[in-house]
Amino acid sequence: MERIALHTRIAAGHEEDYEREHARIPDQLDATLRAAGVHGWRIWRDGRDLFHLVEVEDYQAMRRALADDPANQAWQEHINRFLEVVDDYGGEDSGIRPVWSLPDEAPGEES
Repeated sequence: MERIALHTRIAAGHEEDYEREHARIPDQLDATLRAAGVHGWRIWRDGRDLFHLVEVEDYQAMRRALADDPANQAWQEHINRFLEVVDDYGGEDSGIRPVWSLPDEAPGEES
């Protein structure tokens, strides 16, 4: 399982639009994401900045699967109206590079 962090930015004045549209995503998009190996997708907002945490089997495979999927294309066309930068799913990004994390065990702990 991969955990991928992403950052996007809401276009000025569209904060409430973005939140309203995410109150419930379309059922077909939910099914498409799950079929592409997504186990969880959480989004946090700080002002206009959005931080995503995606739990997925294979992020690059998910990106390829979603690129031409009709449910994802319809969602992207709809939601991208509210974003500053549009993701065309054409890149080979790997999300935000991790810098540090708290280890599962404290130093000197044995499992």
